Amino acid sequence: MVTKPNSNQARLKRHARVRSKVSGTAQRPRLDVFRSNCHIYAQLIDDVNGVTLAAAGSNEKDFGVSGGNCEGARKVGQLIAERAAAKGISEVVFDRGGYIFHGRVKELAEGAREGGLKF
Repeated sequence: MVTKPNSNQARLKRHARVRSKVSGTAQRPRLDVFRSNCHIYAQLIDDVNGVTLAAAGSNEKDFGVSGGNCEGARKVGQLIAERAAAKGISEVVFDRGGYIFHGRVKELAEGAREGGLKF
């Protein structure tokens, strides 16, 4: 019997490997990315205190664009950068969440950089 490899399990394994090296603080939080088929989400996390400082997602009310494409991902990146600036955060550590830095994940990162975040 042929078994199909579990791609999400492989992603979680990659994510754990990245997380062993990347950690966020209150001054430089971790910008975490999660993407599903229809939406994309970003959070700024302080791992020292275990607190989410800001969050943005394509499933928010009045978002206007589909989160399943690059345009929506860039808008989420700009939105998280705007919310970070409101909290006085300018530098972050990027955590791609085990995903390849390509497509929607890359667009979210570029949108965040456009919005003023440095990483």
